[in-house]
Amino acid sequence: MKNEIDSMFGVGEYNAAYQQYFSKKSFLNPLIAFPNSDDLSIVNVTFDKGSYNAYHIHSNHQILICTDGEGWYQEFGKKAVKLHRGDVVDIKPGIKHWHGASKDSSFAHIAIAINSKTSHTEWCEMISEKEYLSL
Repeated sequence: MKNEIDSMFGVGEYNAAYQQYFSKKSFLNPLIAFPNSDDLSIVNVTFDKGSYNAYHIHSNHQILICTDGEGWYQEFGKKAVKLHRGDVVDIKPGIKHWHGASKDSSFAHIAIAINSKTSHTEWCEMISEKEYLSL
């Protein structure tokens, strides 16, 4: 499955394993793997135009570095923040949030996860399409 964005870090493979938590297609390209470490994961995540994930909560610290396109980040109960290339989002453990592409643009970010192999993600509800389209 081909994505419309040519991400500077490579689009990678279709994210079939987690498709149920995304509104449209997303792609994963692991940049650095630490097979003998529980400390770090660095993955380029690419979203098709209009693709976003469900609210979710990480038990670990996560940092997003926006690299391509235009997207959104929203913490539960707060106003959504528009994201552009060069923006950095610092997500503390336990924060309920969602992120993804804008309705008019593909989007890519590098996701850096601390303590990635010992952490877990709790997937929650999707934002409503009405709410997303109003951004």
